[in-house]
Amino acid sequence: MSLTIPPLADPAPRDLCTDCGLSRTEDAKRCGRACQFINPDYAGLEQQTHGRARDPDRADERFFGPYRRMLRASLAPPKKGAQWTGITTRLAECLLETKAVDAVLTMAPDANDKWKPVPVLITEASEMAQVRGMRMGYAPLLALLEPARAAGYKRIAVIGIPCQIYALRAIERDFGFEQITVIGTPCSDNTTTENFHTFLGLLSENPDSITYLEFRADYRVELRFDDGRKKLIPFLNLPISDLPRDFFPLTCRTCVDYTNTLADITVGYMGGEGEQWLLVRNQRGEDLLDLLRDEVRLSEPGDKGKRAGAVKGFLANTERAAGGLPLRRMPNWVRPIVSWLMPRIGPRGIEFGRARVEMKAVETILHLRRERPAMMKNMIPDHVWRLVRPYGILPKEGERKPDL
Repeated sequence: MSLTIPPLADPAPRDLCTDCGLSRTEDAKRCGRACQFINPDYAGLEQQTHGRARDPDRADERFFGPYRRMLRASLAPPKKGAQWTGITTRLAECLLETKAVDAVLTMAPDANDKWKPVPVLITEASEMAQVRGMRMGYAPLLALLEPARAAGYKRIAVIGIPCQIYALRAIERDFGFEQITVIGTPCSDNTTTENFHTFLGLLSENPDSITYLEFRADYRVELRFDDGRKKLIPFLNLPISDLPRDFFPLTCRTCVDYTNTLADITVGYMGGEGEQWLLVRNQRGEDLLDLLRDEVRLSEPGDKGKRAGAVKGFLANTERAAGGLPLRRMPNWVRPIVSWLMPRIGPRGIEFGRARVEMKAVETILHLRRERPAMMKNMIPDHVWRLVRPYGILPKEGERKPDL
């Protein structure tokens, strides 16, 4: 069974671009009002999408955006070949099985490179099995909006990462679909597929045999191999210092939407402590979760440890990196001790998620200060400044819009 992969136009040249696909459409000028790296309006689009802004009386909304419920979840049984238990895949299957949508826009592996994402249109639930798993690289998902409309689809679902979904929400009314359902996944860092192969080569002498990679919430990376072997690598043992300075592009180092706040439901894992982590954001998200019925186990997420020390350590290293200095390497004899301690006393569950959001906020400000200071007043939402204030990072003159 083949997936629908429409031909794609070339991207328009853009600065700070993750190639969400919008520049490949007939009206590439939409990028000027849709790109999160130009002049984002998170407050306005959250109001448009969820019917309300972030609630100041719900402390976690300043980290994760508007949501109705936050849950720990897992499919029972898990989907074979899925990245975690397969909730994202199963949600899309259910939408197609029940005819709630005509098509799903998502990513499939390239025919010649299993790690390279290729945007596809899926119209049969059985085809979702072909797109399970993680891929790394830029993926022009929104370029498929025009082929979807041309095919006569009225109700579509989109599975995407934050930079894709922000642009989608900004222009969704332009395309005239009756309904767009968004299943969002968190994203903190991306890179080119070529760079990712370099990283795999540092993790294994036979990188082509790696079939699965995941940064887990227990401070370890899990690798799986085509012979069935598994390998766990503590974060502290990763060869991050051996990567080139531009391994992660400036776009990913200055993204403020780790949790995909404009999705109807966000499906991640950082707050799941070994299971998946759901943020049900609006009624459409509730309706999505209802499709799973007794296929999914739900519970309250955990919340343990303290994030401040981890965020301060990240701040210190990011200050060095943003200043062009090498990262501090931990002495080898200390690594096993800290690797043992982190899953036991470090932030876990929701506190891990808060830590990651604060780290992204810190990273955004420090790297923009060094590389694009003139863009700060437009690119950094007010809620990001509130996240970094406890760590002594305050806006300097010209870094915020005058009316804030």
